[in-house]
Amino acid sequence: MEKTKNRDALVGRPKLELSDIFRQFRPWLKPLPKTEAKVVSDIINCRTSVLGGHRLKCDLCAHEEFSYNSCRNRHCPKCQYLAQVKWVEARKAELLPTEYFHVVFTLPHELNRIIWANKKIGYDILFQAMSETLKEVGERRLKAKVGFTAVLHTWSQTLNQHAHIHAIVPGGGLSLDGKKWVSAKRGYFLPLKVLSKVFRGKYLELLEGAYAKLKFEKIPDFTSPAQFKSVLIAASRKTWVVYAKAPFAGPAQVLEYLGNYTHRIAISNYRIESMSDTHVSFRYKDRADGNAEKLMCLPTAEFTRRYISHVLPNKFVRIRHFGFLGSRAKVKNIEIARECLKVKSRIEIVKDEDYKQLLKRLIGIDVTACPCCKSGKMLEVATLLPHPNLLSKSSNTS
Repeated sequence: MEKTKNRDALVGRPKLELSDIFRQFRPWLKPLPKTEAKVVSDIINCRTSVLGGHRLKCDLCAHEEFSYNSCRNRHCPKCQYLAQVKWVEARKAELLPTEYFHVVFTLPHELNRIIWANKKIGYDILFQAMSETLKEVGERRLKAKVGFTAVLHTWSQTLNQHAHIHAIVPGGGLSLDGKKWVSAKRGYFLPLKVLSKVFRGKYLELLEGAYAKLKFEKIPDFTSPAQFKSVLIAASRKTWVVYAKAPFAGPAQVLEYLGNYTHRIAISNYRIESMSDTHVSFRYKDRADGNAEKLMCLPTAEFTRRYISHVLPNKFVRIRHFGFLGSRAKVKNIEIARECLKVKSRIEIVKDEDYKQLLKRLIGIDVTACPCCKSGKMLEVATLLPHPNLLSKSSNTS
């Protein structure tokens, strides 16, 4: 039986993969917490015989190959494309014929040590503060209830700590009585200075209120309430970064942009350039130098530490919907908005497709086509079961 290359080759396989780095460096990794250990194990085992799969055979030339299962871990670079496509397809029905704005809320680096030692609390407060800010300022300035989709990112281009939220917001909202659509000024949504001040106040107040729940054991030289208070004071003296990019040209551009942000992870396989016994090199965009593309070389231990630091708490929801897009009445609210904007109000049900149908429709690749004769179809002829012993071993040694 001939084993062929992974089907990623059809769309251009990256030079290196994160799994290659973890696999080589794993014997030197320190014991990891359960959640982080599972992420490393899943990434290493993704699309390998450890997870099982299928044996495929061409119905014309009898060519055979293996197709191994994906790990489906949200931190795995190889498992995000289809998840992203399916999510965006499901959001099509919710688009409104209005301007859309991209608003970003960023936490100052003074809070990094506290947030990274208390990820779930810190990130939940970030969502709460930004959502309350947009809704409050929206009601005050537009006299309307705004709606938006928010996505948490925790990294910079160099994989350092950089907690921020991307919010995609329609340019307007439903009137306070919920009966009509109120449009924002063309090309302008809400005043950024006001958003920044309100966001800063809300986040610091919520974080201070959560003090009793916070843990500081993992923070070096952080032992007293006075130190916590001094960090809050230092953060309060800074201008918090809230910025908005130019409004989108239309619904199609919104969807394309959403796909770039909703399922992005700290680094993609395509940015990794090289790996030695001691170092990893990867490409990044230098924001301080006009987004110039540069190369960074890090010791492997530091590279893996940075990546693993962005693993989210178990079951943490990083994509959330708020306002009239987040309530139980979302479907009804969208129908009202569409009727007010004089467009078709009925929300269409997105057809459910498997990954084979999606890839063929969206990028024209038929993954069932035989790579040998080019005419036949690869059919599943046998199921390859996972190797529980290998899977268990790899998980325990993380």
